[in-house]
Amino acid sequence: MTKISILKIVESTTVDGPGLRTSIYCAGCRNACPGCHNPQSWDINNGTLMSIDDIMKRIVDEDFCNVTFSGGDPMLQALPFALLAQRIKAETNKNIWCYTGYTFEDCLTHPDRLQLLKHIDALVDGPFIIEQKDPNLLFRGSRNQRIIDVPASLASGHPTLLHPETDLLTNI
Repeated sequence: MTKISILKIVESTTVDGPGLRTSIYCAGCRNACPGCHNPQSWDINNGTLMSIDDIMKRIVDEDFCNVTFSGGDPMLQALPFALLAQRIKAETNKNIWCYTGYTFEDCLTHPDRLQLLKHIDALVDGPFIIEQKDPNLLFRGSRNQRIIDVPASLASGHPTLLHPETDLLTNI
């Protein structure tokens, strides 16, 4: 049975994407960004192994909430998260956002990460850079981070950015 190292699941949150969301915070991150607001997430062993079935129960219980994968870095457990995302898409009408310290371009060159990309709607990419920290940004911490419309980007072959200040993100 496929399991994912999870720190916590937060239901009905509004900070990890537009609207109400169920945020799944995984353990494990290799970026170790200075100023990270979640350094306890760096060690994958700090999480609890959860089956995809158990995670799905929490997601389905929140009918009106979309889903966010955060961390840590979900791309370190890309294949299990791809399986989870595939189930979410098959069994619900929820959209999925994913946060990663990797860039979209890097994810395209890594087969496991590419599998996850194929099942998500928006990617917030790039490491947190404390010198570019901006508390006025929506859904990201530093100016280098981008919010990418993943289906449009995969179709065009280059990143298509979403601008939360002007784009209607509730349907993403």
